[in-house]
Amino acid sequence: MELSEKGVYLVNGTDIVPDTEEASARIRQMTGKEPDRQQARRETMAWSILHSHNLSGDDEKLQIRFDKMASHDITYVGIIQTARASGLEQFPIPYVLTNCHNSLCAVGGTINEDDHMFGLSAAKKYGGIYVPPHQAVIHQFAREMLAECGAMILGSDSHTRYGALGTMAMGEGGGELVKQLLSQTYDIDMPGVVAVYLEGEPAAGVGPQDVALAIIGAVFDKGYVKNKVMEFVGPGIGRLSEDFRIGVDVMTTETTCLSSIWRTDEKTKNFYEIHGRRSAYREMNPGSLAYYDGCIRVDLSKIRPMIAMPFHPSNVYAIEDVQRNLKDVLHDVEERAKVSFGGKINYSLQDKIVDGKLYVDQGIIAGCAGGGFENICAAADILRGHSIGNDEFTMSVYPASMPIYMELVKDGRFADLIEAGCVVKTAFCGPCFGAGDTPANGAFSIRHSTRNFPNREGSKVQNGQIASVALMDARSIAATAANKGFLTAATEIDVKYSEPEYHFDKAIYENRVFNAWGKAEPEEELVFGPNIKDWPAMSPLPENLLLRVVSEIHDPVTTTDELIPSGETSSYRSNPLGLAEFTLSRKDPAYVPRAKQVQLVQKAIESGEDPASALSAAETQDAGSKPLADSYQDTVSLIAEKLPGVVESFKDPKAFGVGSTIFAVKPGDGSAREQAASCQKVLGGWANIAFSYATKRYRSNLINWGMLPLMIGEGDLPFANGDWVFLPDIRAAVAEKRDRIMGFVVKNGAMKEFYMTLGELTDHEREIIMDGCLINYNRKLHERQA
Repeated sequence: MELSEKGVYLVNGTDIVPDTEEASARIRQMTGKEPDRQQARRETMAWSILHSHNLSGDDEKLQIRFDKMASHDITYVGIIQTARASGLEQFPIPYVLTNCHNSLCAVGGTINEDDHMFGLSAAKKYGGIYVPPHQAVIHQFAREMLAECGAMILGSDSHTRYGALGTMAMGEGGGELVKQLLSQTYDIDMPGVVAVYLEGEPAAGVGPQDVALAIIGAVFDKGYVKNKVMEFVGPGIGRLSEDFRIGVDVMTTETTCLSSIWRTDEKTKNFYEIHGRRSAYREMNPGSLAYYDGCIRVDLSKIRPMIAMPFHPSNVYAIEDVQRNLKDVLHDVEERAKVSFGGKINYSLQDKIVDGKLYVDQGIIAGCAGGGFENICAAADILRGHSIGNDEFTMSVYPASMPIYMELVKDGRFADLIEAGCVVKTAFCGPCFGAGDTPANGAFSIRHSTRNFPNREGSKVQNGQIASVALMDARSIAATAANKGFLTAATEIDVKYSEPEYHFDKAIYENRVFNAWGKAEPEEELVFGPNIKDWPAMSPLPENLLLRVVSEIHDPVTTTDELIPSGETSSYRSNPLGLAEFTLSRKDPAYVPRAKQVQLVQKAIESGEDPASALSAAETQDAGSKPLADSYQDTVSLIAEKLPGVVESFKDPKAFGVGSTIFAVKPGDGSAREQAASCQKVLGGWANIAFSYATKRYRSNLINWGMLPLMIGEGDLPFANGDWVFLPDIRAAVAEKRDRIMGFVVKNGAMKEFYMTLGELTDHEREIIMDGCLINYNRKLHERQA
């Protein structure tokens, strides 16, 4: 695999020409024309799609209107509640509500099914599409029924990727979907575009997850495609089935790219025809001379079976390298775990070495990445006539949709899997986010799913539990299962792959999916379960802001799963305050009580009470033995002494506010769930401070919840956990687009000045932050329009 150091030209869809001094001469020789880099940028498929959906008239500052949207049952209640509070009357574009994330959870009594009933009633009232539990995972339904060549789809799940079907799809936090529901726009700069040039053909036994992991391992740490569009081109595409392309495409999220797009061909056309949607297809290719900001050159014939070891999809090795250097690789994983878990738990994998081989306890093939028809058929081919054994090793298979399930029943593949000892389950995202097939404490699970972050498989470090997940392709998982749990690459076994033809049964969705698109019933009442709560009131950004640092995280990357855990906690997703109780619970259990203490100050200011008295009444303690009331009083007294001009603001909630902030090196990798930000907000969070943000979507989530996405230069921090940070004149700084944000660390009787930045913000984003959140912004907008 090769990464270009500079941009490249793609000539006639086949030839890569690096953008060097010799490029012009080479291109003139090949085409007879002088290359124009700016014009060539417009010849990418990505530019064409973005341009056709842009309403701004400025091809550098985009305002995108999407064609369709999709959400699942972790996110759609909050999205609809936010849009409803902002004046929503009906869905302006097709909006699919799937129920694939909490359909098997029993946590919290009726609350999961209560949310589903809310979703059905919302589809009736606003004119949506409701997919009942077990019918399909969100992305498979979108592939089968929503995708369209040249279209754009927005989803509230980070793995919203349908580029292999010619659809540019993006996963964002709920706030961005709310904007679309209110006929607003998705505002971004024109992103860079990186070519992914595929050539060669994969060896038998190498699957889409192997290719995806190889790419992730090559680009993630370098940030090579961060917030860019990955455009798949080259002759290798034609040698991949559509299912294979889809399996690679869905994993592009783990590179931190913004979106993806692929050239389309007869195989893409066949996919649409099978699903009864021939009109959704058109051939798509880059222009005869296209310019890319970078190029990932992938020789598919050289990709070997891969494994992403715990605890990140980028921790990639070839399986044969793990087998050859087993002790060293496991030691490396253990050392990484020390950083992730901060020494809070004893973590070792050495007991997984049995007779010099790696023994795993569980195999899972599931969801939007692993649950495709071809993946499961290949696994069945490998396991036919074998047994997974009757010891610790177990294996479960989750088809991505009920139509796939039906076809696997009809052609006998399920019989092969069940006879081998596998358990077949329905379409469910649980294994991907910690709500299904949680392994035993100390167990090692191999999964064809999307992520392997710490605790994402369901274990709870705070309770002394730890399990590990490694990502692999379904073929090598099946080979390992056939070897009764000993790690085995699919290329090590002799098998004939049958590659059966797929038949889609449209009657399954016709019989069960509720489709009211274009048929809203405004008189329909929403169905609220007792756990579904409205968002609490949120204050606008004050003129001056006092922040308390309540958590300090120095991991290289902080995932959204660490900010708000997935799994059973997600059952409380429709209760903002209830869910917020779990914020950082597996990373920093002291965060919630610390944030609540600080929030008491803001509540006192807003109610006209004395903050110090409110803190004293609650008997709150500082990080040490000092009462927090005394710490707060000492802080504001020092500010008054050093900056006498702000004294009068201390009792005016419009002029002075108090909230909490966290520091993390690089927060926001992973899920698009907006709760990673909203849970901080409802606990009084007003900012994050970071060296950088892992993804655009997390930063957007902060902004849409009225939180300051502050950045500070790398190096020693001027503050520590428990310190007070004062931001004078912060509202004016946001409004006036100041390049630097002045702050003061207030501690030990002194105020130390330092500076931060906010990065680029649109005018709308600045208004949202100043109004306190997207709900407040839209409410004011609605009132002005009325």
